[in-house]
Formats: sequence, structure tokens, C-alpha cells
Amino acid sequence: MVPRRHVSRHMMAATGLLMALVAPAFSEPAETKPPALELVVLGSGGPGALGRAASCHLVLVDGTPRIMVDAGPGCFVRLGETGLPLAPIGIQLLTHLHADHVGDLPGLVKARAVATHAPTRFEIFGPDGHGRQGEIAYFPSTSRFVELLFGTKGAFAYLPDFAGRLTFDVKDLAAALLPRQEPTIIYSKEGLAITAIAGHHRDAPSIIYRIDHSGKSITFSGDIDPDGLDNLRKIAMDTSLLVVNSAVLDPPKAPPILYTLHSPPTALGRVAGDSKALSLVLAHLSPATDQNRDEVEKSIRAHYAGPVTFAEDKLRLLP
Repeated sequence: MVPRRHVSRHMMAATGLLMALVAPAFSEPAETKPPALELVVLGSGGPGALGRAASCHLVLVDGTPRIMVDAGPGCFVRLGETGLPLAPIGIQLLTHLHADHVGDLPGLVKARAVATHAPTRFEIFGPDGHGRQGEIAYFPSTSRFVELLFGTKGAFAYLPDFAGRLTFDVKDLAAALLPRQEPTIIYSKEGLAITAIAGHHRDAPSIIYRIDHSGKSITFSGDIDPDGLDNLRKIAMDTSLLVVNSAVLDPPKAPPILYTLHSPPTALGRVAGDSKALSLVLAHLSPATDQNRDEVEKSIRAHYAGPVTFAEDKLRLLP
């Protein structure tokens, strides 16, 4: 007969061995690292009141919402519907100052102030302006635009002290097309880089942006006519995700004036192909492009073979 103490020792040893063998199967799963960049479409439409929010995109960096591109009407509501926090969104990129791209900016600024109830800083980048010249409309610089909204004599002069001191660091970016232009780094911090180059949207000063982080990148064309496509091609080279605004069909299926404001699908597909973009998103959709998706994609496929996605409000994509 084996003494009891020996049985206990043998049982304990066997139990320990069994636990060691099965422990890996029941261990907690390793924590998943958030993606370096993620795109959330907050507004996929244009200026029409047609059920889509107007142009706006949110970029998450390492899982945290950090950068907003444009702030068109309706994006305020879409952001709330996502459940994503406003407090970390400290960088605002404005492609141009048309109402369907900046209309919700005051509401978003106030919402972030209310969400934090603490001193809050906004970094805002956007185009410089120009005076009226004949048929060319006046556009303020981005710094002047922000002053008109939130300055001491602005439309919302009360807001900077409403729920915690707000400060604005506004940078005007050169929007004139010049020969041999190259993208310029406008922000670089902790591995996150934002570059910019002049775009072209008829008489509206406009900027194209690219965001890079940890080997991933997202490029935003903004509204762009054919004169701006060479610069888009430069800044978008080898981008992970190219977001272009697609508001018109190929000629002659849109009013001629629209081709002085927007680029048709064949031209956008050529830029995507030339720049070797890994994937393409079509945003700022008009009824014409939204209702003729097969035709739009066929035009793009003439020059681009990668994945093509038609944007929808609250769509989330990884580059």
C-alpha cells in the first residue's frame, strides 16, 4: 500500500502537468493592435439635399480619431451616429471653402468643446485666398475664414470661452498652381505625416492632402478639375487608398460648366492607374454618378485595375 502522502504528491504533480498542457488553450487571446490608419466616411454626397451628408472624412490613427478632412453639412449627425469620440479630433484639413465642405465646422467645434470641458486646441489647415477679379469670386484665406467664424467679432465670437478655452492654430497653404510643384510636409509628429499640394477647383483655392503613418497612406483629392490632376498624380504616388470626388459622368453627359469644376471618371481612373494607388474610393457622389455606377466603374476600369468602392455615409475602410 502506497502511503497517502505519496498519493497526494503524485496527484499534485499530475494535476500541475495537466494544467501546464491545457493552459495555452484557455489563455486570454493576445491583444490585437489597432490599424495604423482607418478611413470613416462621414459625408459621401455633394451640395444637394438628397439623403447623404456632404463631404467629410474622419481618419483614425492607431485606432484613435485624430484628423477630419472637410466638414460638410450633415457630418455632425453622422459623427454622432458612429459613436466615435470627438475629443481626440484635433486636426482639421479643409480642401476648399465651398459651403458643402465647411458648413458643419462651427457645430463640430462647439461639440468638441462641450465634450472636453477643458482647454482645447484646434490645428486647422486650408487654402489661402484671393480677391475678386472679374468673374473670379472672392475667397478668404482659411485663417480669415476662421476669424470670421470664431474671432472677437466673428459670427460665433462667444464660442472660444463657452465650455473651456478654445484656441486655433490656423495655417494657410499656397493654393496657386505653379510649374514643377512638389508636395510639401505640413505636419510631422510621432510617425504621423501630412503632406499637401495645390489642387484646382475652378476659381476656388483648393488643396490636396495625403496622410502617412506606419507604411499606410490615404490621399484626398477634394473637388478637382482636370487642371489639378497632375498634382494629384504626384502626391498620390503609391498611396494605399486614394479618395477622389466623383460628381460628373464622362463628356458630354454633364453640363459643360461642370467640367470646369470636376474631373470625369475616365480621367480619375487614369490618375489612379498612373499613381499606382492600391485602392480607390469614389466620394462626393452626385445623383448622376450614384445612379450610373456601372458606367462610372467601366470608365475607371479603362485605366485602373485595383479595387473600386463607392462611398456611403459611415463606411469604414482600411488602407
